[in-house]
Amino acid sequence: MKSVRFHGRGDVRVDEVEEPVCGKGQVKMRPAYAGICGTDLHEYTGGPVLIPTQPHHITGSTYPVSMGHEFAGIVEEIGEGVVNVFPGQRAVVRPTIFDGTCTACKQGYNHCCKNIGFIGLSGYGGGMSKKIVAPAGHFYPIPDSVSLEAAALIEPLAVAWHAVDISPFKTGDSVLVVGGGPIGLGVVQVLKLHGAKNVMVSEVVDNRKKLCLYYGATHILDPREINVAQKTRELTDRIGADVIFDAAGVEKAIISAIPACRTQGTIVNIAVWEKSPTLPVNQLMYNEVRYMGAALFDESSFVDTIRALSYGQLKPEAMITSRISQDEVVDKGFKALLEHRDQHCKILVDVQS
Repeated sequence: MKSVRFHGRGDVRVDEVEEPVCGKGQVKMRPAYAGICGTDLHEYTGGPVLIPTQPHHITGSTYPVSMGHEFAGIVEEIGEGVVNVFPGQRAVVRPTIFDGTCTACKQGYNHCCKNIGFIGLSGYGGGMSKKIVAPAGHFYPIPDSVSLEAAALIEPLAVAWHAVDISPFKTGDSVLVVGGGPIGLGVVQVLKLHGAKNVMVSEVVDNRKKLCLYYGATHILDPREINVAQKTRELTDRIGADVIFDAAGVEKAIISAIPACRTQGTIVNIAVWEKSPTLPVNQLMYNEVRYMGAALFDESSFVDTIRALSYGQLKPEAMITSRISQDEVVDKGFKALLEHRDQHCKILVDVQS
């Protein structure tokens, strides 16, 4: 069967591999759509980062690995003892792999597991394959009202949901989102669903600006044209943003956004940084600005995202700017996102085609 696999930096191939066998406690799925994520791009341009170069502590896998951790599809087969899904059912995969024994897991934070891994990066196959087999606990049913394309975006939407959920955001707060890519757009959607009235987004790409407005952003701030911090204060009666979500991971962008945060406000980092930034810590200290991280998502955020989609409260389809086949994944997928960022937001791989 065909599988998109990572062989090394700048080396992603469509390989022929053996179809996996479904065993006890496992589920075999036919993926329908898989999203290409910013994490996948980081691996392609600078990896292996999360992809294991030594056998992964949990899966035992090392590269080359099958890619695709944002995906949904149809359950084809279930192993002995599986009761959460059944053959023919539409389902989405929660890709996080955790050991359940480390300190973080014992505290209930398995999304912060010391040995964290991901289906599509660390083993158990990936959503850019014709078939995948993984432990049953990774599979969650989705209702017929949710398209398989929308379901492929549940994972990034859950990242956004979790970030808003653990932040101190309150209804009525003024919020600045740095970066209007897929995660930033997810944050905008979740904020609006939770009653945000004043949502400002710092973004430079025109098509992403339009999507931010489509999803309810009240102000678009282009840092090439205006001083983001100054404009944010103008739009908040000189107070500043109550909460800032950094979904960009660009040093210049976050440094310019720090003065936009009010005294005792909060900056939430969602971005994965390729290189550690240099931050003006004194600015944070003198204004008692809290800087916190939001890592991935917990199960409740994943389930809440599925529920919100089923109720029609989240509508991510507008984020999809292209659908491609497995054979087109490098040129029309990875390279398109890297070289034509102004034309794309989320590219889905149609694994069925």
